[in-house]
Amino acid sequence: MNHLLRESAPISDVGWKMLDEEARERLTPALAARKLVDFSGPHGWEHSATKLGRVEQLDGAPEAGVTGLRRRVLALIELRVDFELARSELRDGDRGADDVNLGPLDHAAHKIAVAENIAVFHGWQNAITGIAEATPQKTGKLGATAEKYPSAVARAVEQLLSSGIEGPYGLALGREQYRRVVETAEHGGYPLLDHLRKILEGPIVWTPGVEGAVVLSMRGGDFVFESGQDLSIGYLSHDADVVSLYLEESFSFRVATAEAAVALAP
Repeated sequence: MNHLLRESAPISDVGWKMLDEEARERLTPALAARKLVDFSGPHGWEHSATKLGRVEQLDGAPEAGVTGLRRRVLALIELRVDFELARSELRDGDRGADDVNLGPLDHAAHKIAVAENIAVFHGWQNAITGIAEATPQKTGKLGATAEKYPSAVARAVEQLLSSGIEGPYGLALGREQYRRVVETAEHGGYPLLDHLRKILEGPIVWTPGVEGAVVLSMRGGDFVFESGQDLSIGYLSHDADVVSLYLEESFSFRVATAEAAVALAP
């Protein structure tokens, strides 16, 4: 038995398989940050810190003539979202129903994915420094309409090239900005999405939680997401009617090359 306590839940093996598959389907589209930064792990629930390769001086050595250094590490954070499922729906799933109401799980999966995206791109106070807040590059502006996006993205790419940051480049687009791009065709019917891809030579990713957009290099080594425990469903408690569960993960994120990204305001 591990800390998720799944063996204690009144859920069959078939039920757990159904829940894991549902969570995976809901999480994959929304976990946008992982598609644009380096991913390391998962290293397990016991993994607690990321080594930084740096030290800090210690004062007051216990013996004269002795000096001390302390190695610096980046502690992992834990994200968790609780939810409840009706036991009657889980029993119907065991009977083979293909329309089981897993809405609370779907909602929890989306919330934790958005929280992860926000942490990576905009930071988490006293825990994570996000890409947009770390970059020293001048913030650009997308423009009022989607037709202006190519110019803004091209300027961002030129800004990165001028800083010696090679591509290919990726584009994290906030929910509203992505919708505008998908809906818009430029003069002559050429899809805006294709135009942006040619500028970037890399992916364009729907990124719920991002404000505006972020252009970043995907050459590798600039932004690192280190997973301890990857997203997993755990068990809390149950009564005659519902099972209380949660989605949980642990991770750290660090910006190795702050100038390798340009934020674009909405």
